[in-house]
Amino acid sequence: MDVQGRVDLVTRCPTEEIVKIEELIELFKVNSSPKHYIGLEISGKLHLGSLLITGFKINDFIKAQVNTTVFLADWHSYINNKLGCSWEKIGIMGKYYSDAFKFFCPGVQIVTGSELYSSSGVEYCEDLIRFSKHLTLARVARSLTIMGRSEKDALDLSQLFYPPMQSVDIKALGVDIAHAGMDQRKIHMIVREVFPKLRWKIPIMIHHHLLPGLSEPTLLESLNSEQKHVVGKMSKSKPASAISIHDDEKTIQDKVLKAYCPTDTSEGNPVLELVKYIIFHEFSQFTIERSKSHGGNITYYCSKDLTTDFLSKKIHPLDLKNAVAIYINKIVEPIRNYFVDREPKFDQSTHN
Repeated sequence: MDVQGRVDLVTRCPTEEIVKIEELIELFKVNSSPKHYIGLEISGKLHLGSLLITGFKINDFIKAQVNTTVFLADWHSYINNKLGCSWEKIGIMGKYYSDAFKFFCPGVQIVTGSELYSSSGVEYCEDLIRFSKHLTLARVARSLTIMGRSEKDALDLSQLFYPPMQSVDIKALGVDIAHAGMDQRKIHMIVREVFPKLRWKIPIMIHHHLLPGLSEPTLLESLNSEQKHVVGKMSKSKPASAISIHDDEKTIQDKVLKAYCPTDTSEGNPVLELVKYIIFHEFSQFTIERSKSHGGNITYYCSKDLTTDFLSKKIHPLDLKNAVAIYINKIVEPIRNYFVDREPKFDQSTHN
């Protein structure tokens, strides 16, 4: 595969930002198999945003001949009070995450935080201190949005370790490409600033789109862009607003039918986002079934045309939702079937 073909795979939807594209092009010119990573907290069960959007991008990297790694951040999960800080639950859910990504992203490598820190030993601790010398306490506090916290929260000391640890993980893994959702952008910019001062390899940062929850978004004008990403994204902590990979056909239909779907705007419309980021990633065409009295069936070949017709009132929200539910179920069904006997069974109500 030529350089442009590899770049096209990495830059395509759901990629939202690359820092910097010229560095990516140069990397592909000189490195036939660069190293990638994405770090994930271990918490509740996976949904369309946490497995599919993330997995779509990982699969793009694999097709682009990049060595991909999912870093299961068990220590970060513990620090951030996930799963009640129970190491037993974190272990069980970590295996579940590993199974899911190996199934959905064949060829991906899985590394846990415990494995990385055990193998890195004293060097990791030294690097953590070196990196932290370049951060003020105020700077760390402002970056806590990466873990869904803010400096106004009641924090324990370990939670202030989280941002520098996430940064040093990148160095310890030796990656060329650091990948995350847009909500992690703030820490990646700190990495880009500090790593050159330490003469560490500076990774290319790639951020993918965050799928919104199905409920009406909260309008909080005072929030900055990173905070809005965190507040609005599909979340395990809001099960009614998230489509789980375990949801059956009826549950998916019920959730989509109740989804927020304004007819006067595409911005913040979760139903249109499902079409753009999930359905058109897997299907080349999208057919909305309608009675002849309502215009008959109509097929779209890109999300832009669908959005135009929807905003022009040519498509009724109910017809759109019914079609979306059918397609989403088709995509989720093989994953759901894989996990019939593999789904974690313990109570996850403490995932935060």
